[in-house]
Amino acid sequence: MNQPTIADIETLAQRAIEEIPESLRSAAGGIVFHVVDFPDDETMEVMGLETPFDILGLYHGVDLLHKSNLDSSPEVDRVFLYRRPLLDYWRKTGEPLDRLVRHVVIHEIGHHFGFSDADMEALEAAGSAE
Repeated sequence: MNQPTIADIETLAQRAIEEIPESLRSAAGGIVFHVVDFPDDETMEVMGLETPFDILGLYHGVDLLHKSNLDSSPEVDRVFLYRRPLLDYWRKTGEPLDRLVRHVVIHEIGHHFGFSDADMEALEAAGSAE
């Protein structure tokens, strides 16, 4: 079996974005997605990661709760998906890769809306209890 490429992960991420309800998708429309093999050294240090496999994705930007129209030069919001850690997790768990990428995409977009990890975990738990 061929190992999924960066382009393959980008395709799965794009499909996940297309599945998000339009109201949320339009509010997240300014986010730029990047798929790279691993986080860079600065991200590793800032996040306190022991290995580059400790993170699947990362939102980098100012969430909507803290954005201001008065910012002189607002930074572009970005979501990074880390291909090699995603593939490692996929192989270890057997979870379908498209579902895993979708979960990470939605999770990182959640940070754009100002949700904490705990908020998203609670939402996921409530959704799975239905």
